[in-house]
Amino acid sequence: MRFESAHEAQPLSSIRDAMGSTDEGAMNSRRFAAIVLAAGKGTRMKSDVPKVMHALANRPLVQHVLAALAPLAPERTVVVLAPGMDAVAAAVAPAGTAIQAAPLGTGDAAKSGLAAIDDLLAAQAVADVLVLFGDTPLITTATLEALLEERRRAPAAAAVVLGMRPGDPAEYGRLVLSASGVLEAIVEAKDADAEQRRIGLCNSGVMAIDAGHVRALVGAIGNDNAKGEYYLTDIVAIARRQGLPCRVVEAPVDELAGINSRADLAAAEAIMQRRLRAAAMAGGATLTAPETVFLSADTRIGRDVTIGPFVYCGPDVVIEDRAQILSFCHFTGARIAAGAIVGPFARLRPGAEIGEDAHIGNFVEVKKAKIGRGAKANHLSYIGDAEIGAKSNIGAGTIT
Repeated sequence: MRFESAHEAQPLSSIRDAMGSTDEGAMNSRRFAAIVLAAGKGTRMKSDVPKVMHALANRPLVQHVLAALAPLAPERTVVVLAPGMDAVAAAVAPAGTAIQAAPLGTGDAAKSGLAAIDDLLAAQAVADVLVLFGDTPLITTATLEALLEERRRAPAAAAVVLGMRPGDPAEYGRLVLSASGVLEAIVEAKDADAEQRRIGLCNSGVMAIDAGHVRALVGAIGNDNAKGEYYLTDIVAIARRQGLPCRVVEAPVDELAGINSRADLAAAEAIMQRRLRAAAMAGGATLTAPETVFLSADTRIGRDVTIGPFVYCGPDVVIEDRAQILSFCHFTGARIAAGAIVGPFARLRPGAEIGEDAHIGNFVEVKKAKIGRGAKANHLSYIGDAEIGAKSNIGAGTIT
């Protein structure tokens, strides 16, 4: 007997249907709340920094998750934290927070999050509760939207789980499906028998739950297991015992990779950089050696920009149309206006504003300074806390 079938998971392409009716009832049925679980300490990171605050493309992991949620306009987003995680609470604002007093598992964390949206559930103001994780920064808006759409597809499911097919599924829980594609249970890897371990479809942990059932399902989770913890994955078996349908949406493994170590973080950085480079080129920029260019999540690049090899863009960098960035430049907190030429070997520090058609040449450093339109500083200069007028020419070796 096999647990997989041709109908086991809805591919993303098959469920991104038109939005349908826009009357008030349909709009209400599309409202949802989001709970982001972020209370984990991340001991394998070997760090005093909370795991979800480690940076990916110069943005904390948890902020990537919130950015993926934002276009879907959740009615409320709650981030579940451990006591003392004040820095994370500040980083996720204006999202709300809830505290999981003790590390008793994902089911207990979800219960803490539900308490923060109890008013919405009581008023039936949302149709869905989306549960996701603060350490899965590569998840996309399109995948979350597909998950919600599948939850609502008739017959509406009590829960829809986001599944994936990793190359090595050894450590992941398996998604056990019926012949008709109904999700029957999630079996943790350590509890799976030989036949279940052959299942390639694995649990990511992300799920969309019917708001009308979520409190009862989460409340029914027990802790009769080796760790004495409450596992959110148990709600699938609980729902099935009650005759409620559950389903799966399959998504790319790259989107669902959790960050548990420095090696995981480096692998995720490589994926994110590929995405950012591809987006820049799709937007009309030329990257002559894209694999050597490093961008931040908030880097803004205009059309007909050319970026040479080995260029680094830290946080808060804007490069406007037609600018040319030559090799081996390092930027942070800088704005480069249209038509400017910067580099090679130039450094722009926070507050640097390079005017239209200005030239910043090799071994020139600019900090908290405005370089006027058409001005030039072609080599070996430091310009700090200054304003350089239009058409000015800064000679070699000049320090301000």
